Amino acid sequence: MFNLMKVKSIVFCALSLIIAIRSFGQDTYKPTVANQQARQWFTQAKYGMFIHWGPFSLPGDGEWVMNNRNITVKNYTRLERFFNPINFNAQQWVAIAKQGGMKYITLVSRHHDGFSLWDTKYSDFNIMHTPYKKDIVKQMADECHKQGIKLFLYYSLLDWRRDDYQYWTGRTGKGTGRTVRGDWNNYIQFMKNQLTELLTNYGEIGGIWFDGYWDQMEESKDHRVTKINADWHIREIYDLIHRLQPQCMIGNNHHNTPLEGEDFQMFEQDVPGENTAGMSFQNISNLPLETCATINNSWGFNLVDTTYKSHAQLVNLLVKSAGNGGNLLLNIGPMPNGEIQPEFVERLHWMGEWLKTYGPSVYETQMGYIRPQKWGCITQKDNILYIHPLKPVNNQIVLQQVPFKKVERAYLLKTKQQVKVSLIGKTLTMPVQQPDADDPDKVIVLITK
Repeated sequence: MFNLMKVKSIVFCALSLIIAIRSFGQDTYKPTVANQQARQWFTQAKYGMFIHWGPFSLPGDGEWVMNNRNITVKNYTRLERFFNPINFNAQQWVAIAKQGGMKYITLVSRHHDGFSLWDTKYSDFNIMHTPYKKDIVKQMADECHKQGIKLFLYYSLLDWRRDDYQYWTGRTGKGTGRTVRGDWNNYIQFMKNQLTELLTNYGEIGGIWFDGYWDQMEESKDHRVTKINADWHIREIYDLIHRLQPQCMIGNNHHNTPLEGEDFQMFEQDVPGENTAGMSFQNISNLPLETCATINNSWGFNLVDTTYKSHAQLVNLLVKSAGNGGNLLLNIGPMPNGEIQPEFVERLHWMGEWLKTYGPSVYETQMGYIRPQKWGCITQKDNILYIHPLKPVNNQIVLQQVPFKKVERAYLLKTKQQVKVSLIGKTLTMPVQQPDADDPDKVIVLITK
């Protein structure tokens, strides 16, 4: 009897293991052909515009104002009555991005404050209940489709307003006055309903950019995730998105190794492999990469933040992102009335003019055969290497273990002036010019064999 029971137990365990393995295999995410094509387009696009905008723009203190000032839900909701962006012009916004050399726009459709920028049936806190009463997402979607710019949508998983968001285990939003503990499953369904609206009513969407997952994460001192406090039903949500629009790419700004079902990996305020801002501890994955960064130090409109990045700093961000094989998603925080402040417009225009000359060294390139160095970085396309001397030392660059045997031609990308290089074995030495404010990246083109 004992032995028979033991045999039955072993057989049952074996069958369970087989079923588990099969189930895991069925659950493993396999991107569709359309999704793989979208990924390829994304890796070639290199440059996009991030837009943080909503009622949080009104106080002029950034998009975290509700949390940072502990504004209660009741008081924060009053901002809805004042949000009337009469100077918003979708055609103008998209044109500024396009003229600036950007290939896609990621629009915040709903931030952590829970305000929806579209005509949603599932929340009263939305653009249609403001004095403006016009669907912002629709206007942006229509204009992006018209001008040939792909539209991605940022969507917050975190909510500082709703009672059914599991705020009692979250890390933020503690001072918004909520006392009722609602049904978490109701919140999950709410998000599914809203995402279905966004992916059904606004044409093709390039991707969904999630944020706020980290609110339910506990981490060790070395920033390893030790516990997730809430069941996000993340694969259900990801599968819903891919079912509605198979090409739609999914990214999640959780600052960790990509989760199953994600299509690209983002790095906040740093290029992949760097962590100067203290938020990018994750390793670089094999997925398409994206750096999201601000022009000043704020995502949402901030009246007192005048720490605008220089042209050279923006070029460095774009080029070093490309040198890692990734994109730069450069943020603007428009003013409450819908205008984009002139400091942003000027820099976007300058970058667009710069890309008219230097675009070939960025668009449709791959990461260099070595990752970015202190002196700068390399981008590649077929047998062409683009050398970006951002901070060269001693007016020369020495490359070791180069992956080619001969340099057929070397010249400055801007002027086509010949550059004399020396290739001895696997070591290449070349003279470079120091960058300056007007020309911060004097790119050298190597045609190799």
